[in-house]
Amino acid sequence: MEQLVTSPDNSTTARSRTSHQLLQPPEQDAVAAPRRGRRTRRALALSALLAAGALTLSACGGSAEAGSGDGKNGQAGADAAAAKDASDAKITVSSKDGATDASINDTGVKVTGGKLTDVKLTVADSGAPVEGAISGDGASWKPGTQLERGTKYKLVANAKDAKGRSATENATFSTVSSDHSFIGNYTPDDGKTVGVGMPVSFNFDKVITNKKDVQSHITVTSDSGQEVVGHWFGAQRLDFRPEEYWKANSKVTMKIDLDGVQGGNGITGVQSKTVTFTIGRSQVSTVDMNTQTMTVKRDGSVLKSVPISGGSSDHPTYNGQMVISEKFTQTRMDGSTVGFGGEYDIKDVPHAMRLSSSGTFIHGNYWGSPSIFGNSGTSHGCVGLRDAKGGGGDTPGKWFFDESLIGDVVIVKNSHDKTVQPDNGLNGWNLSWSQWKAGSAV
Repeated sequence: MEQLVTSPDNSTTARSRTSHQLLQPPEQDAVAAPRRGRRTRRALALSALLAAGALTLSACGGSAEAGSGDGKNGQAGADAAAAKDASDAKITVSSKDGATDASINDTGVKVTGGKLTDVKLTVADSGAPVEGAISGDGASWKPGTQLERGTKYKLVANAKDAKGRSATENATFSTVSSDHSFIGNYTPDDGKTVGVGMPVSFNFDKVITNKKDVQSHITVTSDSGQEVVGHWFGAQRLDFRPEEYWKANSKVTMKIDLDGVQGGNGITGVQSKTVTFTIGRSQVSTVDMNTQTMTVKRDGSVLKSVPISGGSSDHPTYNGQMVISEKFTQTRMDGSTVGFGGEYDIKDVPHAMRLSSSGTFIHGNYWGSPSIFGNSGTSHGCVGLRDAKGGGGDTPGKWFFDESLIGDVVIVKNSHDKTVQPDNGLNGWNLSWSQWKAGSAV
């Protein structure tokens, strides 16, 4: 039986240099002023000169002895004196001031020649603070959480050198927006134990045209030493697998270094993460449609032979190697979701495991006569196992569900249907190794 279900599936103020204000002499009145005595005019002129001198000292911050000659040389002397006594602490902010494509993962602050004393990062619009921590040696600071995409932030960082002299750095930047960034939703998740057929599969939320750079910034390795190669299915899906099934009990590490990588068409990656998962025991089950029987092998030895009921002559089951991608203790199967009209709508199918994205499952069947299992194909393309309503009891359906991992392989042979497409589910094993490598962009 086929159906399509929806899968249930992070202080010193900054020193800024302003332009010096030129002091303009008072404008001459257009109409002559009344005549005054010579003493009065000299007194007014002296007062104006003294006032101008006071304003000049206030605006430029120098002194009468700062330099000789004209005012320009005097200011140069003041600047040189200030620079000579500047702090040795040099602060670097990873997100440059004014940036509009700052990372949501790697924003941080570093200092040389001193130690950070405090760092304040806030959301520019709301002023909401972003928590973070200075490292134990005072040399760096990082936010405690991933920044939001498409958000403007303000940062102020303060430090002091060994002599107690202060330094400050300010930066205002915006993180890369959702419209101009891309992410890859991947499987399996970190820390999972999966079957030997489980590929690493990325589905990107935007079309990738720069496939080579994107693929080269994702590495998948196994401690078994197996070579692992990527293969593109279209412009938004990238899977990785070895030539043969993963070695049982091996560990696989996936390093995602897409932060800042250009995916094409003005989009930039924002992910930086390392994921590790474990390959469990080897379980490969073979369904023979001629005998309506499934042989389950564990680590190369037959574990059990189970009678099944596969697809009917009108709705045969796909041939080929299929990987269990999801498990549901109970689910609804509605034929209308996969083009069968109102032929069936069973709301409590027990022990269902997905084999293709188009709706092929291996699942428990409580509504069929016990006589069909091992004798005839009656489903709409699924592989049925005898089961009980509600999933209780000691049944083949429950046994196989309990013994299976996501990533286990189910091979169907001798069906009258075609071989399942390699991108219909996690079923890239249906490509030869040469075909698989031909789909790599690296």
